[in-house]
Amino acid sequence: MSKTAIVIYSDPKANSEEALGRVFNAMFLTYALKEKEQDVALIFQGTGVRWVNELINPEHPANPLYTAVSDKVAGACLGCADVFGATEDVKSTGVALVGDKAIPGTSGVIDLSGYLDEGYRLVTF
Repeated sequence: MSKTAIVIYSDPKANSEEALGRVFNAMFLTYALKEKEQDVALIFQGTGVRWVNELINPEHPANPLYTAVSDKVAGACLGCADVFGATEDVKSTGVALVGDKAIPGTSGVIDLSGYLDEGYRLVTF
C-alpha cells in the first residue's frame, strides 16, 4: 500500500484562482486516496497554514470537500503559522499545530523528512 503526504503551500491571501485550484486539487487527491483506503496525510505548510481557517467556513466552496478529508489532516506547521500570522486562527479550528523539527529562529516546523524516512511520497500544491 502506498503512503502519500500531501502538502499545501498555496496562499489564500493571494486571492487567486490558482491558489484556490491548488487547495482543491490537494484535497481531490486526498479524497481519492482516502477512498482507496491508502495511507494519506494532508499537511498545511508555509502560507498554506492560512487555508485552515478559510476551509472550515461553511460558505467556502471547498468546505464540503475539506469536511470529507478533515480526518486525514496531519496538522499545520507551527512555525509557519507564527510567521504568517495564522496561529490563533488555526488554534480556533482544532487542527493540530505541529513543530516537531526545531529550526533556528522558529517555534518548530513539520518535519517533512520524517515522512520521507517512513516511505511516504510527498506531493506539493
